[in-house]
Amino acid sequence: MWTTACRRGPKCASYFLQRANFVPSTPVVHACRPSLELLRFYATNFLLEEAEDAGESMSQLQKRSTPPISLAKSLACLPDESSTPEKRRPLTRMELKRLIELRVKRRVKAQYLNGKFYDLMGSVVAAADTLQDSYDIIRLNSNVDLASKIDDICFKSLAEELASGNFDVEANTLMMVAKGRSKECLVLPKLKLKVIQEAVRVVLEVVYRPHFSKISHGCRSGRGHRSALRYVCQEIGKPDWWFTISMNKEADGNILSKLISEMEEKIEDARLFNFIHRMFDAQVLNLVFGGFPKGHGLPQEGVLSPILMNIYLDIFDREVFRICMRYEGISSDSADVKNGQRSKLRCWFRRQMKDCDDKNVNQSTDAVETRLHACRYMDEILIAVSGSKDVALSIKDEIIICLRNSLYLDVEDHADLFAVRKNSRGLQFLGMAVRLAAKETAALRAVNKLKDKIRLFAHQKQEIWDAMTLRIGKKWLAYGLRRIKESEIKSLGLSTPLLDQISQFRKEGMKTDHWFKDMLKIWMQDMNAKVEANEEIILSKYIAEPALPEDLRDSFYKFHKQAMEYVSSETAATLALLQSSTTNTESIPSTETTVMRIEAPINFIKRNLHRYGLINVEGFPRHVSTLVLQDDALIINWFSGLVRRWLKWYSEFDNFGDIKHLIVECVRKSCIRTLAAKYRMHEVLIEKRFELEQSGIPLTEDLETEMMTSDSPISDDDEALMYGISSSGLCILSLSRVKVPTRIFNCFVMGCTIASPSMYALHVKEKQRFPGWKTGFSTSIHSSLNRRRIGLCSQHVKDLYMGHISLQSIEFGALST
Repeated sequence: MWTTACRRGPKCASYFLQRANFVPSTPVVHACRPSLELLRFYATNFLLEEAEDAGESMSQLQKRSTPPISLAKSLACLPDESSTPEKRRPLTRMELKRLIELRVKRRVKAQYLNGKFYDLMGSVVAAADTLQDSYDIIRLNSNVDLASKIDDICFKSLAEELASGNFDVEANTLMMVAKGRSKECLVLPKLKLKVIQEAVRVVLEVVYRPHFSKISHGCRSGRGHRSALRYVCQEIGKPDWWFTISMNKEADGNILSKLISEMEEKIEDARLFNFIHRMFDAQVLNLVFGGFPKGHGLPQEGVLSPILMNIYLDIFDREVFRICMRYEGISSDSADVKNGQRSKLRCWFRRQMKDCDDKNVNQSTDAVETRLHACRYMDEILIAVSGSKDVALSIKDEIIICLRNSLYLDVEDHADLFAVRKNSRGLQFLGMAVRLAAKETAALRAVNKLKDKIRLFAHQKQEIWDAMTLRIGKKWLAYGLRRIKESEIKSLGLSTPLLDQISQFRKEGMKTDHWFKDMLKIWMQDMNAKVEANEEIILSKYIAEPALPEDLRDSFYKFHKQAMEYVSSETAATLALLQSSTTNTESIPSTETTVMRIEAPINFIKRNLHRYGLINVEGFPRHVSTLVLQDDALIINWFSGLVRRWLKWYSEFDNFGDIKHLIVECVRKSCIRTLAAKYRMHEVLIEKRFELEQSGIPLTEDLETEMMTSDSPISDDDEALMYGISSSGLCILSLSRVKVPTRIFNCFVMGCTIASPSMYALHVKEKQRFPGWKTGFSTSIHSSLNRRRIGLCSQHVKDLYMGHISLQSIEFGALST
């Protein structure tokens, strides 16, 4: 009856509702299943008792008249109650790149047959759609909107030219020659070749990503810089010995042939391998092992270098697993027993090793507890061994022989084998210091806290004493100069025998100030004051302190001596307590008494702060002269980019408090003094004026909270797609007023068509040898890029400062075209 009334129209439906003593105040919504709509109407317009009675009557009517309908159909018939549709969040650069990679992945999977990929160059790379997608990835790397104007590139003709083999690789390269005496050259790809390289990179990533080893990190999805350090701390554990492997080799014909033969196991495509050979002959394929720190987004690293390096060094990863199985799988029965149970996997593996004779088994009994761990980030390798020193040395020799003979790499054999527990300085890996330290207990923290308080109190008293003696020394200096000047005026009658004796050393015609300074220099030479740091120490130590009462001097130095003795005694007692606790508790596992620590290189960071002009020789903040001519927003972005890199890289490290101290004491004050030098204003006034802009250089935790909550374009750890951007080094760009008549340049960033208002000069501060410490600044830029002029729009200068783009996004040959 109910459904019949609904089908007949609104009059019948309203008549039925009137008979049921329901007078709706809103129009009735007609549907195939009106019961849910009426229940919603009851809940909003009637009492609860009436709605329950009406629901029971309606359910009885439905049971008699209509068959049961599924919940999905009922929900499909419900109207949309939202008046305004929900706005979707715009996709980030990372999400857009993953969508593009997914489209390319489908094309690559279509070429898979019988365990191999066929004709990837002709069917996937040399396709207009793939080239368009790779160009979009380049624009996303350059932080350019995909809806903006594109360059004048015909992807269809480029695909035909590439498929026919007529694409000239050498014509699409740019040779950069170093200025000055050095004749170093760098070959960079132009835009068209860059598009093709990006397409090849995405294709190779799809093919080889599932086959890489778990010990491989760097330029991979989810396996970046942080994951490598996390693997060292959590997975490796507490080994007995460890060492790093340093190599220095530029790819030659043997390495390229080995790489191609390795790729032929999964890919059968002669045209793809021929194209790689052509790029290698044109010197545009910059494949260098150990030549420079990886992951800084520098142009000499290239686009294909990371994936090709991972493919080539995957041979090493498999060899490490074979060595691990040989040392861990073939051992005595005592090594297989753990918690009263025998390892079935080791027993099965031992049975499968047909080539192991009784001699090898007997030799393996010496390494009962041998464990081998490895972590590789691109070409930086860390090997950790749990066992005897002889076994660790034999493993090291086997790995070096494998790298030399099988992979044709030049390995430096002077790296020592370090004992993990006896090496307090730790090991350098990925630009950080990794070491095993004692776990700090509550009692130890209390002792260290009291010791730090006493040291701080003694330091404060020392500062007060130095300030007091310096003030006395300055007053003595001013008094002596005034008395000598007054002695020249004979009418005052202030001449004394002492002054007359001093004035005998004065030459004729010499002014009083110069004569007095010469006398002080002679006196300083007699006192041998050259060993002191500055004049203030001379006035305080050699002039003021000897004139003070002896009791006052003795009491102060006695207090300072007792404070230092207490600090040193507590330090020695703490070390003795830790050593006794470790010797008395040999049965306790090392995991309960020690912990792996990762620390940032504070001393090297301070050196770079001085090299880039943020601090002076004494360590005090100063203004950066090369930034004074730039806009206020760009100056602040330069300092903010440095802070953001430090917060991103070192937020999980154990000495992150020291990094925060550098941010507050050096970076922020240097930024304020740079703006003060630009406007010739006092620092307090500058800080008040730029209070809003200075929020990017924090005094508190504001920036950390902002970076955690905001959708930063570099927040993801997918180094395969964000290579060179997520950890790009900080480049210092000084504004160069270059007058170029009758010509307007666009921005040199690939994919950007905005006019460049200014020309900038790139300054190379240092060229560090591999491996280098990770400090937040560019550690290795090719010397040919020094003082190279580039045109950038204001947005991309900010992106380069903030780390949203890298130097790989800049087309250095745009000035010559």
